[in-house]
Amino acid sequence: MGSPLALAALPPCLVWQADRLAGSAAAGLPTGFAELDAQLPGGGWPRGALIELFADRPGVGELALLLPLLRRTPADHWLAWIAPPFLPYAPALTSAGLPLERLLLVRTTNAAETLWATRQAAASGACSAVLAWPARIDGAGLRRLQLAAEDSATPLFLFRPPEAARQPSAAALRLLLSGRPGGLTVHILKRRGPAAAAPVELALPQRPGAAAPSRLDDHALARPAPARLALAGLHPRRT
Repeated sequence: MGSPLALAALPPCLVWQADRLAGSAAAGLPTGFAELDAQLPGGGWPRGALIELFADRPGVGELALLLPLLRRTPADHWLAWIAPPFLPYAPALTSAGLPLERLLLVRTTNAAETLWATRQAAASGACSAVLAWPARIDGAGLRRLQLAAEDSATPLFLFRPPEAARQPSAAALRLLLSGRPGGLTVHILKRRGPAAAAPVELALPQRPGAAAPSRLDDHALARPAPARLALAGLHPRRT
């Protein structure tokens, strides 16, 4: 084994030490939150990687977390949403600055279709970001998605329940999200670097024009109340 001095003399891009964030050949995509960027290798969302976001229910602030990235969708790329638990609510998304003309909504009927559609969207290279809500997925499926994201340099976000965090995963980044009034607590479960010393506390942007403070996806999201779902940017799926 080489000595520490010999390792230290090698270029930083060739050696990663476990007590520091991993280097990256390409800078990350800014999250829009300086506190979070400071904790992520590359200073932002990895450009071509699987990213898992865990939350106990939809609407804790997960869409508001991604809003700065989603707003930057280029005119020649798509923003793919695969099997969301609620239908996107166009007025709220428009007021939040999302380019609806670039939004590609894919509705699936089973877990296999969701995995297939997610992989195709990520591998296509035509999407600036892919968001997917799989009902279930195994380790092999996660590895296939990670490879598809890497090959196309596309950030791929999976929204999953907290218990799924116990499953081994090929994801480059895993975050546990907890909503709080006016903000979001982000626990970094996995990153390319040392374990995070503490969660990251973020203040989320409020929905423009709301009579009372409300995020794009308000933490009070609930299926039985369509009027409140409108504040969240999502409507319940019709059956």
